[in-house]
Amino acid sequence: MPNYDKALFLYNGNAGANDMEQKLAQTLPVLAKVIKELTVIQTNSVEEAKRTCVTFAKQIDLLIILGGDGTVHTCINSIAALEKRPVIAILPGGTSNDFSRMLQMPQNLKQAAGTIVDGETVDIDLGKSGEKYFLNFWGIGLVSEASQNINEDQKNSFGILSYFMSTLRSVNQAEPFHYEVQADDATHDGEAVMILVLNGKFIGTRELPIPSIAPNDGKLDVLIVKNSTLASFRELLSMNNPNIDSEQLNELDYFQATDLKVTTDSYQDIDMDGEISETTPSEIVLLPGHIRMVRSRG
Repeated sequence: MPNYDKALFLYNGNAGANDMEQKLAQTLPVLAKVIKELTVIQTNSVEEAKRTCVTFAKQIDLLIILGGDGTVHTCINSIAALEKRPVIAILPGGTSNDFSRMLQMPQNLKQAAGTIVDGETVDIDLGKSGEKYFLNFWGIGLVSEASQNINEDQKNSFGILSYFMSTLRSVNQAEPFHYEVQADDATHDGEAVMILVLNGKFIGTRELPIPSIAPNDGKLDVLIVKNSTLASFRELLSMNNPNIDSEQLNELDYFQATDLKVTTDSYQDIDMDGEISETTPSEIVLLPGHIRMVRSRG
């Protein structure tokens, strides 16, 4: 592993408290053997997590996040604007753990800790919308409606199944909206039920069948879904074919860009990595290789 003298191990004390002792027992002994100075901090609020990340950023070589996508999103937004940013490693301790999947991290915590020890460090792109950063995706329409429709009791009881239940409810309620997307030198407009700007390809644990998505290629992948129909789903599945011509798509629009401006005929809630915080219009920029993260060598 790279030489990490000082590391911060941060975990959300409010998430999965019932099995946190087991999670710590699976991970800390593996990491403590190879990191000279390992500080462990439990945070109990978003604000405390932000303060902790900012306070320790200048003092550490590695930030280890034990938590789900929400905790990762909070930490990324805390350090992205800093001049000195530590390497980030994710231990998948949440419901979906989408970007950890993108980094090919094992979903078994003990194995994930071993991957942090034996893995490699890579430069990862970030997206920025307004004053917020996203690691995995930016989305409006169905994806933000699905996030808001999640029943917390179902999430606690059924885990990832709750996302699928929410999506089914949202599809039945899908309202198309008019959009205009200015992407680099091109303009795209029409009606859609969802727009995704992607840096990762996992949402709610499900992998989007778009082989070109990579988090370190200096590009954002834009997917516009025009209708919530079976034909749209079939076209999405067809994108797994590397020979598919995006010009042949009727129900979808797909392209890559580095800078975008998205406007809609009605305010649309913006979902960034599962967190709702802003509404359209929005300007999105790519920050290539902005952070370093640990991923599996496999």
